[in-house]
Amino acid sequence: MPKVKTNSSAKKRFKVTATGKITHQKSFKRHILTKKSKKRKRSLRQDGVVSASHTFFVKRLLRLK
Repeated sequence: MPKVKTNSSAKKRFKVTATGKITHQKSFKRHILTKKSKKRKRSLRQDGVVSASHTFFVKRLLRLK
């Protein structure tokens, strides 16, 4: 049996915390930042947590399930 590969794009986009939650970088922080408020840009700095409905799919991509 060959080894099962981890999805390379998912490996770069998601991180698993010590408690088992999956985090990701928030979107809309790359360009066209002049029209966005400081408060909005500041909140986009923090990592987002993958929702419960998507967790199983992301774990499958990362070969955790």
